[in-house]
Amino acid sequence: MLTIDRITSNPNIMNGKACIRGMRITVSLVLNLVANGMSKTDILEEYPALEVEDINQCLNYAAYLAEEELYSNQKAS
Repeated sequence: MLTIDRITSNPNIMNGKACIRGMRITVSLVLNLVANGMSKTDILEEYPALEVEDINQCLNYAAYLAEEELYSNQKAS
């Protein structure tokens, strides 16, 4: 079972974007850093308020969102 207890959304923080533990560090920022080759160690050094579990939950959250089924209006041939 997926536990996402470090990802928060508050309309008063970053316009309601998914953030880490109510901070102004968005999930999308962390995912972009990972996607562009930054190691977890480098991210933690650059953003000392983060913890390794924050990064792990960002990755799990993204994987969960990617599970969404996309439907097309096109009929299969």
